[in-house]
Amino acid sequence: MQKNTRGSLIWLRLTRFTHQSNLLSNEFLKQYDLTTAQFDVLMQISTYEPLTQSELAEKVTVTQGGISRMLTRLEKEGLIVRKQEWKTKTISLTDKGRQKLDNAFEAQLAFQSSFFEECLSEEEMKTLYTLMSRVQRNSEKKELPNR
Repeated sequence: MQKNTRGSLIWLRLTRFTHQSNLLSNEFLKQYDLTTAQFDVLMQISTYEPLTQSELAEKVTVTQGGISRMLTRLEKEGLIVRKQEWKTKTISLTDKGRQKLDNAFEAQLAFQSSFFEECLSEEEMKTLYTLMSRVQRNSEKKELPNR
């Protein structure tokens, strides 16, 4: 077996952290009757509304099929509304959706921040943010391999 590169070890740590963070967030958000993915979708809609389903799919970590099912569920729960304007269907939050997001927002923000604030200094968090931003920008320049 070959020795891992530092880059591959960093990637594994990030993947494991993301997985663990999502598990903990899903459990935390149960009190608000939300999943991490639903919270993300409601946040993105709130920030960029009105937006199309494809615009939303680019901003979240849910697959195109998953986003379609989730939007149907959120619409049935009265949290979002989809409006057809000529050929374009846009998505917006309803008052009920905005209230649900508002109820969970501060607590989820504090919960997510605690992962970093409990073990990193302010300077370390700034450095980590800078480095992760650089890595993310670099990853966005890469092209997906042909399938």
